[in-house]
Amino acid sequence: MADEMELEPGAGSVPDTQPDTPGAKLRVAREAMGLSLSDIATRTRIAQRQLEAVERDDYAALPGIPYAVGFARAYARAVGLDEVAIAAQVRQGVHGADMTANRYEMFEPADPARVPSRTLAWTAAAIVVLLVVGWVIWRAQMAPPPSSEQILAQDEARPAAARPVAGAAVAPAAQPVVLTAVDDVWLRIYDEAGERLKDGLMKKGETFAVPAAARNPMILTGRPQALAVTVGGKAVAPLGAADRTIADVPISAEALLARGAAEAAAPAAAAPAPRPTSQRRVARPVAQPVTEDAGTSAATPSAASPAPAAPSGSGAATPE
Repeated sequence: MADEMELEPGAGSVPDTQPDTPGAKLRVAREAMGLSLSDIATRTRIAQRQLEAVERDDYAALPGIPYAVGFARAYARAVGLDEVAIAAQVRQGVHGADMTANRYEMFEPADPARVPSRTLAWTAAAIVVLLVVGWVIWRAQMAPPPSSEQILAQDEARPAAARPVAGAAVAPAAQPVVLTAVDDVWLRIYDEAGERLKDGLMKKGETFAVPAAARNPMILTGRPQALAVTVGGKAVAPLGAADRTIADVPISAEALLARGAAEAAAPAAAAPAPRPTSQRRVARPVAQPVTEDAGTSAATPSAASPAPAAPSGSGAATPE
């Protein structure tokens, strides 16, 4: 009996140790459900290596405090534990980990499983950039093409553009041509050989100086009103109507100055000529004033009044 009494305390007492850390509680709950870490990773969509860090209470191996709390909550939800209590214990545990030295978190995600991956974020950003660029190019090209009348008018204006401007103090070729974008605009500038001098989108405020050595530079754009053009520092007329595509429009100094002179002369040439007046006028008798002598009361007609003509064929006698 004495031996049995001595062995009873040690043989019958099994240490009942309960897990005291959130990671250990999660591991015990997982094992009780017969699940593996791979199963939990599939349920929570959290990487297995991060779940292992949560079970080890190794919060320094996680991206940050919000992720540590969020991973623990998702893990607790998957194994049926109180996620609020687990999250509170994790917050207390992270204060002892070296997680705040080089990290600063501005928000805490409710569920890290819903946070998009870095690859997905970069892919979405690239798609947005492509959409913006495509919209800008489409906006620049959406203007209707020039009509046949506009093309004919441009063809008729080209010979006039080749003529030099009379009375210019400085040779037009020596004056720089500068294009300034007053709004975002797509354009293409090329010479007579087809070599592109400028091709792409000009941001608002950006300028482009046409090379002086370019041979007959021309422009293609769908928004001429978005370009301010100067020749030798002086502004010239717009290159075309608003939101109308222009093509093969010369932008050399000679062409722009000649075009401005032609547009200035156009209103004078279009003015109607004065209507010619008839040279034949009908003489009308003018009433003459009647003079009265002092001594007579009879009124004598003015000398300028025509005498009445004698009727033709009358037998009236003439005085001898």
